[in-house]
Amino acid sequence: MPDTILSLTDARLTLAGNAGPVDILRGISLTVTRGETVGLIGPSGSGKSSLLMLMGGLERATGGTVMALGQDLTAMGEDALARFRRGNMGVVFQSFHLIPTMTALENVALPMELAGNADAYARATDELQAVGLGPRINHYPAQLSGGEQQRVALARAAAPRPAILLADEPTGNLDGVNGQAIMDLLFGLRDRHGATVVLVTHAPELAARCDRVIRLNDGRIAKMDLAA
Repeated sequence: MPDTILSLTDARLTLAGNAGPVDILRGISLTVTRGETVGLIGPSGSGKSSLLMLMGGLERATGGTVMALGQDLTAMGEDALARFRRGNMGVVFQSFHLIPTMTALENVALPMELAGNADAYARATDELQAVGLGPRINHYPAQLSGGEQQRVALARAAAPRPAILLADEPTGNLDGVNGQAIMDLLFGLRDRHGATVVLVTHAPELAARCDRVIRLNDGRIAKMDLAA
């Protein structure tokens, strides 16, 4: 049997709203295996990003269980979750979340420095070169285009060699050319590091490159298909 990397069993997320509790996820059960690339699609408000956040321990399920690499994320405290993510997960958002007062190199190296990696800057340099930013490593975010900033965010997520790479609309803020380049880099990182990838996207061409596509609707899995 393939190794199970992520496993959700009847996972639910209910948040407080002005008019009372709001059911965001209504019982999600699925598994993701080692090396698989899974695309999460569906209309706005269907729960795609919330599901990704559960998988990364960035939101805590209010029901059911979320397992990652054999660890129960729903049973961990915040400090334990932060340590687990730092050692095992990379996350890429639609917004780049770069520190404006740090260079590209420093943005990529900082999380590894905080984790105690002695070779943080060497690994950051290698990863920035791998995403085509070797000549730009000492530039600040304001000196980089949107596509270049997303490359920095990809390098930051990939540099620690995470087992799991989560991406929330990684091409959403980019034009077609830069979006295509980021797609190529994302799948290149998967191939180079062997990470399991789960991504949220509205882009059909990005979803089509995944091994499996899961469509959500109203907080539930509406359809699950192997990509064409």
